[in-house]
Amino acid sequence: MNGCLSEIRTFYSLKEMRETVEAEIAQYTLMLEDYSQWLGTLLRNPESSKNQEWNKKAAELQKVMKTGNRKGSKREEKKTETTTEWVQFKDISLCSEDLGEAEMLFEAIEELKTKVDKLQKARNSIVDLERYGLGKELLYVTYMHDGVPEKIFFKTKKGDVAEKFEFMADFSIAEQISQ
Repeated sequence: MNGCLSEIRTFYSLKEMRETVEAEIAQYTLMLEDYSQWLGTLLRNPESSKNQEWNKKAAELQKVMKTGNRKGSKREEKKTETTTEWVQFKDISLCSEDLGEAEMLFEAIEELKTKVDKLQKARNSIVDLERYGLGKELLYVTYMHDGVPEKIFFKTKKGDVAEKFEFMADFSIAEQISQ
């Protein structure tokens, strides 16, 4: 469920859960690389390099994003001084300055780094659970917040109800007797 902030998912094994998390890590890592390349291209753009003010603002923005921006701190105040002018239109912020694109990319990259970090920590925890060798007769009902497993409830499998759907059929072909 891409884009869903909170969901409950049932996994039939820790391996299945780990593989799901690893797929998420791969997806977000690729997105992170794409955005980083996009930002690098934008920062190396010959048109923007001619504008000294743009370069100065971009360097300040990069420094602020690397140091973090906790709300209510002096860093947050500094961030608002160095960022571009965003205009609020209902529930969306709008910007027409050249630096706005770079600012969006910096923010997206920081969010993706945080997401990948959380997913890697969750994967490491799942790997450790696998090492403990939990039984195969368990279902793993998992609370996923923003795609990251945060809580797991162990539930025992009961009969055929909890098993994955499996289709089995026997085919028989009648033999024709030709006369």
